[in-house]
Amino acid sequence: MDNELTRRYREHFGAAILDALEDRKQAILVVAAAELADIARYSRDEEKFNLLEDFTAVDWPRREKRFDLVAQLFSFTHNTRLRLKVPIADGEETGSLSSVWPAANWLEREIFDLFGIVFRGHPNLKRILLPDTWQGHPLRKDYEILRQDTTWVRENLGIESGQ
Repeated sequence: MDNELTRRYREHFGAAILDALEDRKQAILVVAAAELADIARYSRDEEKFNLLEDFTAVDWPRREKRFDLVAQLFSFTHNTRLRLKVPIADGEETGSLSSVWPAANWLEREIFDLFGIVFRGHPNLKRILLPDTWQGHPLRKDYEILRQDTTWVRENLGIESGQ
């Protein structure tokens, strides 16, 4: 995709913009993990994407860059959306967006809890949905939920799981 918006991003960030796509009239920028926080700040301040609607991850276990972080942005000024996709390898970190959009705080904790992705500079990166003693990250496609559930129930509740 080549339009005015993607040209501005490419001019400003160069090789950090890995690809530009369009899906159902929505711009999608695939961006480098190392530049995510800077691209997010630019998106908010210069392009006026002032709302982080959602931030999540997708697991692609057969890919070298196993995960995609997906940030869905909205501009009230321009009444338009922008999706940022960030391919990220298992164990690779990226910068936190919580200083750009405070709502990212909770969303990054959820991503960390369920996928194990670490956000550098996050003010309180810890589990949000599961107990602190929980082993693993249940939205990874190689996660063995039945074994983990059985073990956790036995150790923490002292009973055998009904699974």
